[in-house]
Amino acid sequence: MNTEDQKDSEANRWNHRPTGPVALNPLFEWPPKFLAVLRWYSAYWLAASTTTLALVLAIAAYFTILPSLEAMEKPQLGWITRVWIANLVPHTICAGVLHLWLYKFKGQDKDFKYDPRQPATNSGIFSFRNQVHDNMFWTLISGVSQWSMMQCLVFWAMANGYAPAFLFPDNIIWFFLMFPFLILWASFHFYWVHRALHWPPLYRIAHAVHHRNINIGPWSGISMHPLEHLIFYSNFLIHFIVPTHPLHVMFHGYMQSIHPIFSHSGFEKLYVANKERANMGDFFHQLHHRYFECNYGTVEMPWDRWFGSFHDGSAQGTQETRERKKKMYL
Repeated sequence: MNTEDQKDSEANRWNHRPTGPVALNPLFEWPPKFLAVLRWYSAYWLAASTTTLALVLAIAAYFTILPSLEAMEKPQLGWITRVWIANLVPHTICAGVLHLWLYKFKGQDKDFKYDPRQPATNSGIFSFRNQVHDNMFWTLISGVSQWSMMQCLVFWAMANGYAPAFLFPDNIIWFFLMFPFLILWASFHFYWVHRALHWPPLYRIAHAVHHRNINIGPWSGISMHPLEHLIFYSNFLIHFIVPTHPLHVMFHGYMQSIHPIFSHSGFEKLYVANKERANMGDFFHQLHHRYFECNYGTVEMPWDRWFGSFHDGSAQGTQETRERKKKMYL
């Protein structure tokens, strides 16, 4: 047991947690740390990560199943269904395979698993009295559908000139810069709408469905109330303001929806054949599901640090979060 664990009365509630404080994107630190920034973005773009997975999926979808913009000028069931399938299939495969490996077959047992518990069964908290079935229902029925419909709205608007669009290679520099920009935009949007979702009336109506999952798993990522899905996917409206390419829209969707599968996996790392294959879980967000009123954003931008809601994983962070929560609900 390390020194931090000895100070933390809740240390035994974790099966595993990273050593040291939760790391945030060094891009926003002062003075600048150029090597740290280079290492941070190399881990996202030059290694196996949810970012590279989203990019690969977007390229594959664009060149295989996504219709041309000309074909999307009129709302038609055919091309709308193709967009829905382009989202449904990879999401089901990623969440399904990861769940089977980690929880059904226990492929790496509890190695690097944050919470020692298994997904809940025979629990009245969840629809169908089963956490996984509940999460699959909200994900597949509402989540994938609303994600797809927002993309279809953007594609239709692009095709009819209501949303600015450009085709590769009209502006090569902007084309490539748009990928990291969308990640930063999503982080900005998520922090503020997430804080709004913790407003008690909105929390009770919508966000409580997602927060049933204190012990999260791959299917928990976009398991949300339909109203929350509408708010969550409203960040696609950026495409009505900033010129983008259809490939960016697909990448945006996969980052917004496939990434939470892995960040909610409940495991820090993925091990296959006794070898680490990828970083996976997100202790930053795991802390949010444990303590609720902290870490509303993502590690990409330090909104939580700037606005006093950051929990760095330490015993002091837990104490500060609980004190802040008491003040919120007085």
